[in-house]
Amino acid sequence: MEREVRKMRKRRGFTLIEMMIVVAIIALLATIAIPNYISFQYRAKTSEAKSNLGAIRTCEEAYKAENDVYLACAVNPAAIAAGVKGDWVADQAGWIDIGFEPKGQIYYQYQVTVGSPATTFLAYARGDLDGDSTTSTFTLDQDGSLGSSNPLE
Repeated sequence: MEREVRKMRKRRGFTLIEMMIVVAIIALLATIAIPNYISFQYRAKTSEAKSNLGAIRTCEEAYKAENDVYLACAVNPAAIAAGVKGDWVADQAGWIDIGFEPKGQIYYQYQVTVGSPATTFLAYARGDLDGDSTTSTFTLDQDGSLGSSNPLE
């Protein structure tokens, strides 16, 4: 009995095999978790575009109720670095008139074009979320039809 107790007291720490197994398990979990996490981040960033397009549609409908036409709005902001949030240009004509301004910084550029006559509109959200020079584009029209050319989905 004394001999077994001495053996147990001498063994402290882990063997190399045990450590290698733990490292292998952590590596396996990381190869699964990291791509899923990145995908989840992109989906969260695209929700900004969908939410803001809905708000733009609401603003355009309110503007049309008062003026009987939709209003075109220029690209805002003029430029955004890929994968980085940019600042909204608050004093830009068109956007002020319809009363739209997003909260905080944004990943997308927004624009509204109107048909001829100005009884239809198409709102755009464009952005390069991951810096690979591929632009994700979302559109929303006056009927609420959402279109997408989003390579991240």
